[in-house]
Amino acid sequence: MLPRKMRLTEELVALVPPHDGKSGGLAGRGDLPSDADYAGAVADLLAGAPASGDVWIFAYGSLIWEPGFDFVEERPGTISGWRRSFCVGWVRIYRGTPERPGVMLALDRGGSCRGVVYRLAPETMEQNLTAIVRREHPVRWKSLHMRWVNARTDAGTVRALVVVMDRSHPAYLPDLTEDVVVEALATAAGERGSMAEYLRSTVVHLEERGIHDRYLWRLQERVAERLERGAQQR
Repeated sequence: MLPRKMRLTEELVALVPPHDGKSGGLAGRGDLPSDADYAGAVADLLAGAPASGDVWIFAYGSLIWEPGFDFVEERPGTISGWRRSFCVGWVRIYRGTPERPGVMLALDRGGSCRGVVYRLAPETMEQNLTAIVRREHPVRWKSLHMRWVNARTDAGTVRALVVVMDRSHPAYLPDLTEDVVVEALATAAGERGSMAEYLRSTVVHLEERGIHDRYLWRLQERVAERLERGAQQR
């Protein structure tokens, strides 16, 4: 039971036209990483692991509600120096297409972020970390967008890997107005669904864990209003 009633309902999300299947996929691209690229990235990350050998993953968005990896423990956690921001674009795969590009959620510098930390099982650590790196780096990279940070939890501070925004990356969009972000979230859709669906799922699962992100809450209100207005004009 959500403590707050969201304006962005499933019915409103369903108003976003679905992906038509004509564009937006990864197939045929020439910049896809090799297995060796991923193996090297995982080895580099594990080289910085704490002495305990524990590998935690800090999740702030879709990794919370669709982790795609196995874990043996989870805790609410908070990291400092990073905040949620829709600042990655323009997204033409997954939840966007060239015709309807989207903007994706990232951690940008400043503030703090409450999320969830997951501890990977030691016996399957490399396998699951590889799955995360593949998911977060679908195309070739100049530098990994993952780093080790301190995550505060009720049971103590842990070292965790988190995906953050590289401000030197060409996909970084620092100057988007909120109006532009809202329009993209209300219209973009791709092979994995719509941006509105992504926003709603993230807010729902944060609220279920007692995490209220005022930035995302304001966006879901505004995206809902945009979808309601569009429905009335049809």
